[in-house]
Amino acid sequence: MTELRIGMIGYGFMGRAHTNAYKRVSDFFPELKYKPVLQAVCGRNKENATAFANQWGYASVETDYNALLSRDDIDAVDICVPNDRHREIALAAAAKGKMILCEKPLAMDTTQAEEMADAVDKAGVANTVWYNYRRVPAVSLAKALVDSGKLGRIYHYRSNFLQDWCISEDVPQGGASTWRLEAASAGSGVTGDLLAHCIDTALWLNGGVANVTAMTETFVKERTHAETGKKEPVGIDDACAFLCRFKNGSLGVFESTRYACGHKALYTFEINGADASIRWDLHDLHRLEYFDHDDEGRVRGWRSIHVTDHGGDHPYMERWWVPGLQIGYEHSFVHQLADFLAALEKNAPCSPTFRDAVETQKVCDAVLKSAAARSWETV
Repeated sequence: MTELRIGMIGYGFMGRAHTNAYKRVSDFFPELKYKPVLQAVCGRNKENATAFANQWGYASVETDYNALLSRDDIDAVDICVPNDRHREIALAAAAKGKMILCEKPLAMDTTQAEEMADAVDKAGVANTVWYNYRRVPAVSLAKALVDSGKLGRIYHYRSNFLQDWCISEDVPQGGASTWRLEAASAGSGVTGDLLAHCIDTALWLNGGVANVTAMTETFVKERTHAETGKKEPVGIDDACAFLCRFKNGSLGVFESTRYACGHKALYTFEINGADASIRWDLHDLHRLEYFDHDDEGRVRGWRSIHVTDHGGDHPYMERWWVPGLQIGYEHSFVHQLADFLAALEKNAPCSPTFRDAVETQKVCDAVLKSAAARSWETV
């Protein structure tokens, strides 16, 4: 194996999810040429970064990402910091010739995203964006079914991502834990955080979006800032709903909110075609629901496919346990990393690349523009 020395920038929730993938991928994909090595973690708080390094097994700690990028013993950097820092770190990493794995959304807006994509293309560095839900086996199976033509002409795509963690007006904004509620750090609210996942999956499964019309709402107008203790206006969208027309002529309906009391992470999609339909629910992520209109009438109905079979029938599952034993959320990151490392061997791109993620950013921007103008917007 060839060591791929990782520099992790950030050590929060996603830093843990990604690090778990680095630690496990070689165990379950032993044929891969590249073996990740946890070389360094970077964070502004040295005490916290050191604690993370000690717990997860990183060899060293940096507090300045430029120092990390200047090291010759770092081959790839993983950007796991708030959205407003993605651009500057990615541009600096590309200039240093480092491979880049970046959290989503890629950037604060399309202008930044295109600049980042141009930079990695010019530098010729391997890159990917962690839209991990593509690698849930049931979602990957959905892709295979759509691409096979089994659904026929696509008429409808609908998706939602519902949470309720902002339901209390006492939840602060800003700071290390709640930066997603601060516009300066996040750029947008549920559009960039949650709907970006829905949009990425939709573009992957159903192709490009032509135009959108949207509405957003910020239900709690002011929140206490976690660092200053002062009440400040909330600049992000708490909820967003939009309609769209895909380039293939199908219609789309999307909704996301952090005020759906009773839902922690309800991400779903459904696709209706002329011949069949499929639907998926993150809360039951190992199952894909399938309806085939060609079934005999007396037994026609939705069937639940338990996506755990081996032998190549179900994506990725031969790597894990015996059929019938499902896997979870964390495995989607292992799968994306395995695909990235396999692509690296072939000098091939690993989707979604920065360039792919620009397309998701374009839809997000069009949604926000439409909501502000109360009009249809072209993507």
